[in-house]
Amino acid sequence: MRALIVYESMYGNTHVVANHIADGLRSQYEVEVVSTHEATAERVATADLLVVGGPTHIHGMSSEKSRKAAKDALAKPGNDLRLDPDAESEGLRDWLHTLPTVKSAGSAAFDTRIDAPALLTGRASRGIEKRLVTLGYDLVADPESFLVDKQNHLLPGEAERAVQWAAELATSLAANP
Repeated sequence: MRALIVYESMYGNTHVVANHIADGLRSQYEVEVVSTHEATAERVATADLLVVGGPTHIHGMSSEKSRKAAKDALAKPGNDLRLDPDAESEGLRDWLHTLPTVKSAGSAAFDTRIDAPALLTGRASRGIEKRLVTLGYDLVADPESFLVDKQNHLLPGEAERAVQWAAELATSLAANP
């Protein structure tokens, strides 16, 4: 069985989470982790499980404007943020609109967001989930958020939680294909 994890990441947190999700899935799947730039329609079509994630910007998926604002934030004094090497790739929202409709395939959505109530922060995973359903994907898990602090650093324990979330997903899918 093959799993494809597609991510968008500005400061590297979502990229790190995607890699940890891959670690959790490896007990049951051959796993590939790619940015939106590398996630071709052919790669997506050959996956038995598609896991998609991105950062939460302005209550949802990133946009061209929010991506520019994230890049501009790097110039602010006093922060230690670094741009993820794949941050120049196509944004998740745009990438999702290039995907073809499928008859049925398993999928799951995740995001990274500030550690605050989702009512205040929003959740990119909800938008990802809606788009995947529209394209004909079967959701095999509720969308999940992994949390960062106000300085955009992944909170302690979140990487391990990503591994656990994915391992439980892999175990569940193996028991109920």
